[in-house]
Amino acid sequence: MEHPSYGEHEKTPNQSPGSRTATGGHAAHHQMMVADFRRRFWVSLVITVPVLLLSPLIQRTLHLEALAFPGDRYVLLALSAFVYGWGGLPFLKGAVKELREWRPAMMTLIAVAITAAFAYSAAVVIGVEGDVFFWELATLVDVMLLGHWLEMKSVMGASRALEELARLMPDEAHLLAEDGGVTDVPLAELEPGNRVLVRPGEKVPIDGRVVKGGSSLNEAMLTGESTPVEKQEGDTVIGGSINGEGSLEVTVEKMGTDTYLARVIDLVRRAQESKSHGQNLADRAAFVLTLVALTVGAVTLIVWLALGSSFEFSLGRSITVMVITCPHALGLAIPLVVAVSTSLGAKRGLLIRDRSAFERSRKVDAVVFDKTGTLTEGRFGVSEVWAFDGRERDEILVMAASLESRSEHPIAQGIVRSAEERELELLATEDFSSIPGKGIEATVDGRRMSVVGPSYLMEQGIEAPSIDRAGRPLTVVYLLGDGEPLGALGLGDVVRAESREAVRGLQRLGIKTIMLTGDNEDVAGWVASELGLDEYYAGVLPEEKAERVRELQQKGLLVGMVGDGVNDAPALAQADVGVAIGAGTDVAIESADIVLVKNDPRNVLDLFSLARATWKKMVQNLGWATGYNVIAIPLAAGAAAGAGVVLSPAVGAALMSASTIVVAINARLLGRLKGSTRDRVPPRHT
Repeated sequence: MEHPSYGEHEKTPNQSPGSRTATGGHAAHHQMMVADFRRRFWVSLVITVPVLLLSPLIQRTLHLEALAFPGDRYVLLALSAFVYGWGGLPFLKGAVKELREWRPAMMTLIAVAITAAFAYSAAVVIGVEGDVFFWELATLVDVMLLGHWLEMKSVMGASRALEELARLMPDEAHLLAEDGGVTDVPLAELEPGNRVLVRPGEKVPIDGRVVKGGSSLNEAMLTGESTPVEKQEGDTVIGGSINGEGSLEVTVEKMGTDTYLARVIDLVRRAQESKSHGQNLADRAAFVLTLVALTVGAVTLIVWLALGSSFEFSLGRSITVMVITCPHALGLAIPLVVAVSTSLGAKRGLLIRDRSAFERSRKVDAVVFDKTGTLTEGRFGVSEVWAFDGRERDEILVMAASLESRSEHPIAQGIVRSAEERELELLATEDFSSIPGKGIEATVDGRRMSVVGPSYLMEQGIEAPSIDRAGRPLTVVYLLGDGEPLGALGLGDVVRAESREAVRGLQRLGIKTIMLTGDNEDVAGWVASELGLDEYYAGVLPEEKAERVRELQQKGLLVGMVGDGVNDAPALAQADVGVAIGAGTDVAIESADIVLVKNDPRNVLDLFSLARATWKKMVQNLGWATGYNVIAIPLAAGAAAGAGVVLSPAVGAALMSASTIVVAINARLLGRLKGSTRDRVPPRHT
């Protein structure tokens, strides 16, 4: 949201998105504006003290007539002129900008109110019949400056996530020369292909790939992953992550705006700058309220004059109407909530690219998941081990993994990885050789062993005990020792443990869970059964995924699509809410409305939780801002004057600012939504 206080001079030079300079420059500019409002408030407040003491009404009320002296009205006029011209300058400039754009709003209201008060009081000093109310002008300016100061501090607090992200990057990197020498250079001097040294405890300076060494990296500030991530040669690293106990040599792959962190910052900034449906609604309401305020203010003046009231009283009522009806609380109701939620989401790994889609996610009826890489891990893993003749299953897995440790085949890698995940120690192998198209064999612990497929057993006439796959579409291999079956292993695409929790959580919310996959019916049916999905579609070609989403939409469903690959991009774009999981591919990210940093489908629930909590805060703020005006406008116009209730412009200003501060505080309370909220999702609002 562009703060309207200064109009033209608020604009900052364009900077490269995601750069520390851009973020720092924007923050420094905002800090200057906050400091300017603070300075104007305190100086104006000091000047207001003699203005109050010299005002005839205050003197009569507090019996301070002794402070009067010849010519005191001219001193009062000079002091008030300073408060009006210098203290009220931000509002006067803002009004000029609004009127030039034919969009009168809050600044116009304030400018009209303080100008009317000053002009009328100055005329009285010069000789017009009536009483001055410079004190009301001064206190009105003070309260408005205070309100804007506090509001801008709130806005600044909501945008600090960008500064925190920018500060994750170190200033320098240890550049490695070909002779092994190390030189500290600014990040801007690095180029793709350079090799840098990352010492223990330091921050990784760039996005790159480990070429030497091993360590664990803390990526919590970037991805929300609390557990340190092990990195070895060939693994990618993210700039801004914190190195653990080992030293790493990293080849630079991405720089500047191409880095992960820069893209995150750019996503957050674009989301904060984009307009949502709720914000557009609030902006239109604020514009209408401005017209209402000016109209009611003029009518109030005319009616009270027609009823025989003094011009001073009638003008006071008119000014109070225009002051108390200022739409700043309404105009701030939506932007502040969205700014807070966007920053909060970024800290939790929910990167919002399209705020309208984020708002729509609270009403999603069905979530469509891609299977591979989303609900499953997209890699082979051992799902079942069968041990024959009373052997232990871990024994079978150890021997099979020991054989397969020399092979690069995906099945072999899956067996080895499964053994490593169970922290099983592999055995030494000798005389390794392959059986073309059938399997491998080697000597393990002095015994000739092999891992082969079912076709090999059929060819050799080897009979193995029957195994029960329980309907699962597993790839089965057998472990043979000296030609005798010792056991078997069933491998398949590993279903994420988190997927079950995500599906159950979505179903508790009344959201249908659907899976699209190019796999065959057996695989798709088994995964759907394992997860308890409501529906699934098997054998779907990449170009058909978007069509399936369109068919669901034609049934009247609001559809969210969750995927991670290039072939998911059309479906992500077609869906009402497209979610790229695990930061996916570049194409998937560009096609999605929301990016989930981690490969965790439970974050979809976190997304819905934040979306619904955000909408709840929007409704609360809009309700407060509009409800406040419904009550305040009649009182400001003098509807209760017969009962002795008459609001002065200063009281009206205080009430207006109080309303604005309440809205700002309520928006900030969204930040109290701690940790994962997938277990306490607010009800869906329609």
